[in-house]
Amino acid sequence: MPLAEFAVEFEFIEDDSGGQFVASGGNGFQQVARLAARGDIDAATRMYEDSAHTRRHELLQEAKVSSVATRRALVEVFKRARDFAAAAELSENLGAWADAAALWEKADQFERAPALWVKAGDIQRAGAALERLGRAEEALELYRKAGNRESEARCLAHLGRPMEAAKAYRALGNTHAELEQLLAVPASDPQRRDAVLRACELLDEAGHPKKALALLGAEMKASTKLRADFACQSEVVRLLRRCGRPEDAERALKMLQGQVQSAAAPVATAPAPQNAAPSDGYGYLKAIPLFAELGLPDMKDLFRLARRISAPAGVTLIHKGARNDGLVVLLRGEVEVYSGPDPDARLLNTLGPGAYLGEISLLQDQPASAHVKTKTQVEALRISRDHFQSFLDTHQASALKVWRLFAASLAERVRALSA
Repeated sequence: MPLAEFAVEFEFIEDDSGGQFVASGGNGFQQVARLAARGDIDAATRMYEDSAHTRRHELLQEAKVSSVATRRALVEVFKRARDFAAAAELSENLGAWADAAALWEKADQFERAPALWVKAGDIQRAGAALERLGRAEEALELYRKAGNRESEARCLAHLGRPMEAAKAYRALGNTHAELEQLLAVPASDPQRRDAVLRACELLDEAGHPKKALALLGAEMKASTKLRADFACQSEVVRLLRRCGRPEDAERALKMLQGQVQSAAAPVATAPAPQNAAPSDGYGYLKAIPLFAELGLPDMKDLFRLARRISAPAGVTLIHKGARNDGLVVLLRGEVEVYSGPDPDARLLNTLGPGAYLGEISLLQDQPASAHVKTKTQVEALRISRDHFQSFLDTHQASALKVWRLFAASLAERVRALSA
């Protein structure tokens, strides 16, 4: 066979690694690579979509030994063609761990992402990927090594370890999440007594001593062991005083001191309500349209991310034009919404308990469109954008629902503006 039949024309393509020779004719890879190396990503993408993808495996093997610049260009080709698995494999070959992990997730090959997120140093994303795969224990270990207490607490709650979760939330200062987990400790758990006493303390601190007393009374009524427990009896006395019932407190104290013998509980208390937790804003959060399709478990997970904040009158909560970093749900007090920060700015609205601000910032990193100041002393719940993004990463089904509702809301606003 004449040597001329083996002749192949080569073209020198300059790139940031100095340049390389690429066959000007040749197989599918060479043609796609030539176009990509020239920077004609659109043409390379069309060629790959039209025919070259049928030899995907061979193309990838050849791509892995091409220059760094060509590999980077081919990653872009694969991404535009939406062959995310090919883009992920080539990104991994380049040592672009974070890009590769994100692309494997786009390709729905989640099992390949966790190790790459770890290599990239993004422990939060690695843990989230493990949680999606149902490997919560491994995720918990990662969160602990990284010192990520928020994710550790959430993971413990998912694993059904409420007392450990409560301790983690206590360290974070997240009292409503701590209370929820304390109340989830089973009656059969030896730590139930400690959980109830701590829950009573939290309820009392939140201004709900009657609910604390009702909770403790119900627990003692159901348990002979708790009725005889000195710490529980002492807490009943304290809570009776906090509830403005000094005579009952004195009688209970005498019983506690042994001056009155009784086999019954030291004092009669009202039965505990079905939900002994205070009005802590869960209902307000649940009522926000963006979360209308979230189920109970995911809604509770979202609520645990909320932090309670307070501010005196006259404080700016949201600066117009500044990056708004999350959702604020008003629990008590009022805020005023102005057109801007200037003294002569127009008052647009006055909002009270149950109102919410900044929900769009949870999904879009855009500057605030209004200026918000406290009119009175305010208490509110706040969910940061970072915490919400973490929630979306670990709750894929809910993430789809949230984005669908967000898109519907935007469409409705567009229709209203164009009407």
